Amino acid sequence: MIEIKQEHLPAIAMVCMLVIVHMVALNVVQTYPDEYQAFGEEGAEDPINPLIYVGFILLFTGGMLLLFKYKKGDFLQYLILGVVGLTLFYVFYPVLFTTGLRSGTIPPDWAFFAAISIGVGLTYLLYKKPEWYVVNGIGMIMGAGIAGIFGMTFGILPVFILLIVLAVYDFISVYKTKHMLSLASGVMEMKTPVMMVVPQRKDYSYAKKKDVMKEVKSKKGNKREAMFIGLGDIIIPGILPVSASLYLDPIWIGGHYGPLLVAVGSMIGAVCGMIILTRFVLKGKPHAGLPLLNSGAILGYMLTYFLVYQNLTFGITIPW
Repeated sequence: MIEIKQEHLPAIAMVCMLVIVHMVALNVVQTYPDEYQAFGEEGAEDPINPLIYVGFILLFTGGMLLLFKYKKGDFLQYLILGVVGLTLFYVFYPVLFTTGLRSGTIPPDWAFFAAISIGVGLTYLLYKKPEWYVVNGIGMIMGAGIAGIFGMTFGILPVFILLIVLAVYDFISVYKTKHMLSLASGVMEMKTPVMMVVPQRKDYSYAKKKDVMKEVKSKKGNKREAMFIGLGDIIIPGILPVSASLYLDPIWIGGHYGPLLVAVGSMIGAVCGMIILTRFVLKGKPHAGLPLLNSGAILGYMLTYFLVYQNLTFGITIPW
């Protein structure tokens, strides 16, 4: 019988959150309209488009660091809360609209107002009571929606480019420039779903914690109260399974849908990366998550694609 140590429970919870977010993303993306594709259907295979997103990420990161430097963290907190509310609306509206249309339980006109109410209500709850379970719950909802939107926006080649570039950026920002640690320190004090929190004890209160970053840097020999992982570390590797489910050629293997098999293979690869990552984190030092998670997702995708499609094109379409 396998004995699970108490200190390993947060790591198991992180793996579960990753799987749940990716599974939900694969399902909710089916309800999203074509308008959610930022570059349209024709731009889905353009390899330049993911670099545009990386540029926006760099600008946003630089802006956040400047706000922290000039003690404008309160403004940033309200900005992030606004983004949370808007994201929740975009996640819930198509789901409520499609569900109501199919079942007749929610009139289509009311889906819009219901989505606004849910977005505002959850954002207010986050502001007033930023406990770990509130942060994690809202973060997982957002994560599934964002992974779904990015997955339907980019085809396989652009997703590969996005995951590789962001993994390299994460490595540099954590181990070389180390500005990501400074950014995480400031953001964590805001108690927003930018970071996911997995406590070690039932009575752990994230809302009452003052020096949260001290937990991240806790050594293995010390009593660790919680583990943390960036929401982006869960979202970004989940883009590939969603893209695979939408953009790969629709074939059937032994009664199973080929693109979905590849999507699951990519998820399994990301889970393997998460397991390795949590082993490093349990040793008590912050680590870059995307190099391991994205590599796992890509390798899992490539292996499963080869087994399902029996070729080495990996579903990549060159747009010229």
